[in-house]
Amino acid sequence: MTRHSRRSLVRVAALSTLGALSVADEDTAAVRRDRYFPQHGSYGHDTLSYDLRIAYDSASGRLAGTALIQAVALRPLERVELDLSRLGAHAAHVDGKAARVRQRQGKLYLTPHQPVSAGALFTATVRYGGRPGPVRSPFGAIGWDRTGDSHDGTLVASQPLGAPSWFPCNDRPDDKAAYTFRVTVPRDRQALANGTLTECRSEGATDVWTYHHPGPMATYLAALYTGRFQHDSALAPALPDGGSVPVHNAYPSRLAEAARHDLGRQPEMLRLFSRLFGPYPFEAYGAVVVDADLDAPVENQTRSVFGRNHIDGRRGWETLVAHELAHQWFGNSVGIREWRHIWLNEGFATYAEWVWSEHIGGACADEIARREWRGLARRGQNLRLAEPGPRRIFDDRLYSRGACTLHALRLTLGDDAFFAVLRGWHEARRGRVGDTAAFIAHAEALAGDAVRPLLQAWLYEKKLPELPVPVAD
Repeated sequence: MTRHSRRSLVRVAALSTLGALSVADEDTAAVRRDRYFPQHGSYGHDTLSYDLRIAYDSASGRLAGTALIQAVALRPLERVELDLSRLGAHAAHVDGKAARVRQRQGKLYLTPHQPVSAGALFTATVRYGGRPGPVRSPFGAIGWDRTGDSHDGTLVASQPLGAPSWFPCNDRPDDKAAYTFRVTVPRDRQALANGTLTECRSEGATDVWTYHHPGPMATYLAALYTGRFQHDSALAPALPDGGSVPVHNAYPSRLAEAARHDLGRQPEMLRLFSRLFGPYPFEAYGAVVVDADLDAPVENQTRSVFGRNHIDGRRGWETLVAHELAHQWFGNSVGIREWRHIWLNEGFATYAEWVWSEHIGGACADEIARREWRGLARRGQNLRLAEPGPRRIFDDRLYSRGACTLHALRLTLGDDAFFAVLRGWHEARRGRVGDTAAFIAHAEALAGDAVRPLLQAWLYEKKLPELPVPVAD
């Protein structure tokens, strides 16, 4: 594709974004008040692409980076607002001209030579660096962290607010973009990032690893891992049209045998989920096992991350392998408009665990759902799935009640209609975002008026509804 034609397509995408969001962005103060984490992200612009050039020295723990950000202004901008924590911005340009730089409380403000007009495409370039590390959040320390007993490796687990710990970004879950990563590490280290490896070249005592992912991808799903890994690659025949998905797994050598076994059924999961949810939405998939204990795996787009504590050689954590893979459809490909709608990510991925159990001859989804329902019934009835509150977006009841909501829908509709609803949701929203109201409207349009009161009770009321009696297919 020529540069001219590419810019034409980018212009169309930018104007489409502007038209879709202009009404909502007329009152940015009201938009901020309605968000769970109003200190993160800006509705002044929407990002089209990030080109991140990062050099990391594992001995000193220092990072030097340049971020090239292409975006479209959603309103007239006297300054460009980004998120960046712990690291310092040294210099910046907007459309090739030097911009004034100011940082305050995790925000980075760039004042360009002249204001950016509404609807205009612009490029911001930021040189930054320092010693990255996790950032504080209501959910603990998240973002960039070091791995291994000698801290010679790194990982990124950013959900929901950790992306600014390693690159300047517009940290909103609904601002999706394409990504290119050019990562320089010492020769005895490797780098892994989202998407596919396009080049690895040597420069003196270092190697430069380049990855590209067309996305679109939210900032919290962007990932970078460095260290020493053993690799396995395969082609998984997962697509309905007979196509294959490249699967690339990486892990510390001492965990290779156990990890290869524990992750070994990913191709079968890809086939099952592609049949039930629709074609796998990205160009590749894989998992990285890091040399650190993690509280939970994270579904970074195209490259989920697991801790060494999730590998036991007995597939004892295989439900989580299914969970993170299912997020590639629900949470990554179909994102959320705002964090209050996270049940659309976690409820769907949890239900995929139950579907996988059913598929391999374990407990069936109905058995698991009724066991989980009994557990929910014994607990406080003070959570609304569609409005959990900012400190409860990872409440374990959100996962289990979200999955029970889907099972209630399945019991009401029968398998054929239920999975048609899920496939249709992904097909209609692929590469975009959704929210609770949109999902209810989608289910109602496909399955009829009866689903609205059912879903509203499960999603908006605190009281736990009864699970329906199954219908006969």
